[in-house]
Amino acid sequence: MQVIRTIVWVVVLIALLLFSLNNWTTVEVKIWEGLVWETRLPALVILSFLLGLVPMWLRHMAGHWRMKRRIAALEVLTRQPSSGLSSTQLDAASAAETPEN
Repeated sequence: MQVIRTIVWVVVLIALLLFSLNNWTTVEVKIWEGLVWETRLPALVILSFLLGLVPMWLRHMAGHWRMKRRIAALEVLTRQPSSGLSSTQLDAASAAETPEN
């Protein structure tokens, strides 16, 4: 699995490098009336991608962290002995309550 992951990352980075080399042009981004940002196209594309990715990644990690905490709390609960009666205690209690003739 690690090999496939490495291959995918290498392919993505090579594609990004080829995109950057083929589109190395200056782009003007007009933010407000008097404010113009001149940048290269690959930087603009990468920044736009990260602006969309980072909030969703943070939300995913928060959910992952919350589920880990929930699982850990449930595991602690299963390790503690319950205050209720076990099945053998219930059998003994029901046998004691039934009158014998």
